[in-house]
Amino acid sequence: MEKEKHSSWHVLESRYIHRAPWLTARQEKIQLANGHVIPEYYVLEYPDWVNTLALTPDGKFVFVRQYRHGLGCTSYELCAGVRDPEDPSPMAAAQRELMEETGYGGGHWESYMTISANPGTQTNLTYCFLATGVEKVSEAHLEESEELSVHLLTVDEVKTLLLNDEIKQALHAAPLWKYLALNHLL
Repeated sequence: MEKEKHSSWHVLESRYIHRAPWLTARQEKIQLANGHVIPEYYVLEYPDWVNTLALTPDGKFVFVRQYRHGLGCTSYELCAGVRDPEDPSPMAAAQRELMEETGYGGGHWESYMTISANPGTQTNLTYCFLATGVEKVSEAHLEESEELSVHLLTVDEVKTLLLNDEIKQALHAAPLWKYLALNHLL
C-alpha cells in the first residue's frame, strides 16, 4: 500500500480554552498548505489510554461491566484506563489497571495494537495489549469513582456481544475483532 504525501498545517495561533487533569482543550487558527485558513480548530489533549484483552488459562475473556454516563448505559468492556505519569510504560499501566479493576494478573503479555479514538482532534493514543494465561491473584482495588463488576466470557459470548452491537466502546471492539479475525474465530 502506497503512503500518501503528508500535508502539513501551519498553526497561526493557539490558545488553551480549558485545562483539567482529564481534559485539556485548545483552540487553534490553522493555515492549510493550499492557503485556506481554518479560524477555529479544536484539539483535545488527553493522557494516553490502555486496554487489555485478558484471557484465562481456560480461554475465558476477562471483561468488566460498568455504567458509562456519556451514553447513559451499562455495558461490557475490556479492562482499560489511563496511563498515569508514574507508569514506566504503557504495558505497566495496563498491568496495573487489570490488577486494580479485576484482581487478575500474571500470564504472558504482548503489545497488540496502538490506535487512536479520533486522530483529527485528539492527541492521545490507546495502547492495546493481549495477556494470555492471566489468573485471579487478588481482590479488585477500585477507585471511589469506579463501580464495575468482573465477568469471564467465552469466545462465543464475546462474538455474540460484538455481532449484536453490544460493545459500544470502539477502542475495545477494534482489538476484539482483530483477535477473532487472526484466530479464525469469525
